[in-house]
Amino acid sequence: MKIRSITYFLNPKWPLDEDRLRQAGEFIAAARPAIQAAGYTVQTMRLATVPFLQLISPVEAGGLLQLALSLESAARGLGYDYVSLGPALPEAPASYAWIPQILTETESVFLAGTMTTPQGGVSMAAVRACAEVIVQAAGLSADGFANLRFAALANVPPEAPFFPAAYHAGEQPCFGLATEAADLAVEAFSQRTNLAEARQRLIDAVQSHAQALNDVALDLSRRFAIRFAGIDFTLAPFPDAALSFGTAMERLGAPAVGLHGSLASAAILADTLDRASFPRAGFNGLMLPALEDATLARRAAEGKLTVKDLLLYSAVCGTGLDTIPLPGDTTAEQINAVLLDLAALAQRLDKPLTARLMPIPGKKAGDSTGFDFPYFANSHVLRLEAEPLGGYLASPETFSLHPRLP
Repeated sequence: MKIRSITYFLNPKWPLDEDRLRQAGEFIAAARPAIQAAGYTVQTMRLATVPFLQLISPVEAGGLLQLALSLESAARGLGYDYVSLGPALPEAPASYAWIPQILTETESVFLAGTMTTPQGGVSMAAVRACAEVIVQAAGLSADGFANLRFAALANVPPEAPFFPAAYHAGEQPCFGLATEAADLAVEAFSQRTNLAEARQRLIDAVQSHAQALNDVALDLSRRFAIRFAGIDFTLAPFPDAALSFGTAMERLGAPAVGLHGSLASAAILADTLDRASFPRAGFNGLMLPALEDATLARRAAEGKLTVKDLLLYSAVCGTGLDTIPLPGDTTAEQINAVLLDLAALAQRLDKPLTARLMPIPGKKAGDSTGFDFPYFANSHVLRLEAEPLGGYLASPETFSLHPRLP
């Protein structure tokens, strides 16, 4: 198991507050070696801010771009690998339109767009705006890679340490940990015992690691007088079969991810993680990124795993649709339909979900993705069964969905 990220959350103010940034730098200089001394590889250090509308108001392209470039430079100097400026918000429709420019002008800045409201609403205007961002961002490079740094969010709370979903709330800084822990599930379910014992092995492994991490985090919290938000123990994969959540699902007995039995495997794994005791932040579910998981990438290339399958598994506690390769001619209208389904699912189940969709210019369904990126496992472009919406679903209204009664 590795630490995918130590994520520091703050309101940096604008113009940037040098004292707040100095404190962020002092924290990260101590946090990485402290976690490493406990026996963990730390892959990245990340800085997440309040939603950018709280820093730049009204939204102006020049001001937002200046903020993004200034914070990217400052964060790099402090030792942070990536920066999240948080999501565009439904109450400011113009805020979504500036995102492609920020993705163009920066290298390590992530952004998001919120599709829902805290009151259980789904903003169809915001859903459409996110779809348009995805289509525009796809054209920023020949491989559609800019969409790696954008996600559409549904019902996602603050202080989730995984990017691009991460954003802060409030004035006081805090920090959280995101794990790369799919290998714990693979190991737990690889031994030939019974299901109950395998599940207990996973619970014990998660709790053991969580206790070690919590001890270090609480010490850092005391030393720097900042709140520890918790651990997101989402079972994130790495593009290697031994570190694949898809492999873990198949070790339970699903013949191949995408075939029947896969949903039961996902539900068992998610429920097992729920039974572990540790300080929680973010999703704490299943991460099923089609391009970051060797087994998922292989099953998608074989035609066994579809976009609909991945959305279905999100209903039993995935994190949504992540790094999904789509045909380059996918339209905003088609993506809008997918995002609306995801937002409705998130609100109806009262759970956080995200969508990171990646139309690839010049590619069609079935083509090889061809990425040259160490954190990706290449697959085939997935077919998208979506058409433009009509009737009430094509309006810019906001509708509310209450969680289903028990």
